[in-house]
Amino acid sequence: MEKPVIETRHISKRFDMTQALCDVSLDLYPGEVHALVGENGAGKSTLIKILTGIHRPDEGEILLDGKAVQIHNSQDAQALGIAAIYQEPMVFPDLNVAENIFISHQDRGKFVRWGKMYKDAEAVLAKLDVKLNVRSQARGLTLAAQQAVEIAKAISLQARVLIMDEPTASLSAHEVQQLFKLIRSLRSQGVSILFIGHRLEEVFEISDRITVLRDGMKISSKLRSEATTEGVIRDMVGREIKDFFLKGATKRGDLLMSVRNLSKAGVFRGISFDVYGGEVLGFAGLIGSRRTDVCLALFGIEPADSGEIIFEGKPQKIRSPQQALELGITYASEDRRKLGLTMPMSIASNISLPMLPRYMNVLGLIRRHEEIAAAEEFRRRLMIRAESVNVPVERLSGGNQQKVMLSKWLNANPKVLILDEPTRGIDVGAKAEVHHMINDLTDRGLAVILVSSDLPEVLAMSDRILVMREGRQMGIFEKAQATEETIMTAAMGQNHNVAEVAA
Repeated sequence: MEKPVIETRHISKRFDMTQALCDVSLDLYPGEVHALVGENGAGKSTLIKILTGIHRPDEGEILLDGKAVQIHNSQDAQALGIAAIYQEPMVFPDLNVAENIFISHQDRGKFVRWGKMYKDAEAVLAKLDVKLNVRSQARGLTLAAQQAVEIAKAISLQARVLIMDEPTASLSAHEVQQLFKLIRSLRSQGVSILFIGHRLEEVFEISDRITVLRDGMKISSKLRSEATTEGVIRDMVGREIKDFFLKGATKRGDLLMSVRNLSKAGVFRGISFDVYGGEVLGFAGLIGSRRTDVCLALFGIEPADSGEIIFEGKPQKIRSPQQALELGITYASEDRRKLGLTMPMSIASNISLPMLPRYMNVLGLIRRHEEIAAAEEFRRRLMIRAESVNVPVERLSGGNQQKVMLSKWLNANPKVLILDEPTRGIDVGAKAEVHHMINDLTDRGLAVILVSSDLPEVLAMSDRILVMREGRQMGIFEKAQATEETIMTAAMGQNHNVAEVAA
């Protein structure tokens, strides 16, 4: 019987008062795609960091080909044939493709043999059936191509175990299929792959086996043929969860905002829609459709060149986020780490930041007790899992970071809340909580603009859906009209009869 390439046996790891992993045993066989799933904070990242030498386990051992090994750092992992690629590829933008592939090699020669390097780079890419110019700079590559370069780097180092941490989170559907083609090629060559993902439909498509972690413990491990979506979700969250994508019925309120012919040269043009209290207006479209650019214009980060924004019956020129905030418009960015949160600051400081004058006394000093009280209220209301509101945001799981960002903008008491990819990169449990929060907000009369690349999500959570393609509005669909087929047809430019703005 075939033996595992790598095993973890009874691995435990604690950080202060947090038990990150408890008695976790996992194995990975040659040529296997083993999916590792779980909620944010389940212990997946800690296990990856132990396998790649970033953390040392408190208890347990790691076996390679049946022999115990010590992994003290990333160099040890590399020497053992263990490599990892992440959601955001770590390529050097000013180096070319070949240089990025071979940058980790310990070549102590004085001179670079450029010809041999380019030839070897082409051979590695050919082995993966990837067509890239090895002399082109990495900064011009798509995310999918950058990931292919990372995989080629791992193969050039003769990696036997490849860990993929959320590799599809920022990819389009077409790019995901390109990545899966690469994964299948690696599997056929005997490379073992540990695949960490939140999109269960992708997990079931690409994996041979699925292991679930919850609260630092292994809950289940099953062959894909034996597993079900419902069972995996139940194991992940410890309870039955139904209707993840189901927006409750709400009554349409007053017209809050009308947008007419909004345009920005070279970015988008002719965008028109209405926003009502108590409803979710979904924004759908493929990668590059410029949905986010419209949101940035509405929030004043990158103002439009022309067109009209009428807010509560009055024409407005929104030229800055401060103006948007004063009107009652807030924007939760798709990139919470770079644009949504100040990572080293505490939960409380992040939540109070947009409305800081509210918490300052006449001397300009922050009234900390009021700041803490507000943060505690949102911690309770959104069920933010943290030791205290004084914990730095960078120490939280992705799902809890997302909740802090939402709290930050809800604290501004908005009338229109723009949510740009609010569930990207978070687990199904946290995703359900975000959906329940959206329901709660619209029940209170708030208007939500929901930008999502997850088509089932935008279909189920929206009252109306605006579809964009390459900066143009392709149509607005009422919920009864909206199906995956009609939305994708419009997003791909096949719908030539652009729908009128729904009254």
